[in-house]
Amino acid sequence: MSEDPTRVQEFFGARAAAWDARFPDDGPAYAAAVADLGLRPGDTVLDAGCGTGRALPPLRAAVGPTGTVLGADLTPEMLAEAVRAGRDAVAALLLTDVARLPLRDGVLDAVFGAGLISHLPDPAENLRELARVVRPGGRLALFHPIGRAALAARHGRQVTEDDLRAEPNLRPLLARSGWRLTQYVDRDDRYLALAVRAD
Repeated sequence: MSEDPTRVQEFFGARAAAWDARFPDDGPAYAAAVADLGLRPGDTVLDAGCGTGRALPPLRAAVGPTGTVLGADLTPEMLAEAVRAGRDAVAALLLTDVARLPLRDGVLDAVFGAGLISHLPDPAENLRELARVVRPGGRLALFHPIGRAALAARHGRQVTEDDLRAEPNLRPLLARSGWRLTQYVDRDDRYLALAVRAD
């Protein structure tokens, strides 16, 4: 299920220009997931694998003018689309691999990751890296605008038992990586797993 970073770059690079147009109605779902992350004014938050930056405006609204919003992505074309959409006005964009973040330990209050987990080359290690940059008690949201079954159907597949996003697989994976799963929703219209950084 995990992917090679070069293949991820090629996949998203080829689709970047049309990405937002393909999913024009996802805005409210992103805003609702950001609301569930429980950010406060002044918080520092990272959108890991931010793509075209659709989560960046609601993240900025949540942390306010005194907060810090970072968007990190591996694919230059996706970040170029974020800039074209003006989302660099609400966040600092980083061209970087979320597996090796150029951030100090414990500097973030939260991480938001939309569609992230299935593209991580080493999920346990990469989630550990996200835990490294979040303070103890900080939060993680793994989100997708539609649930696992709906997403599989969109791609003409069935949901499989080994899907990392399934709760029985995700809970121990997060636990091994420094996180404690606190909320899990997997409906056709929403996928959201919320976790807290363990001490």
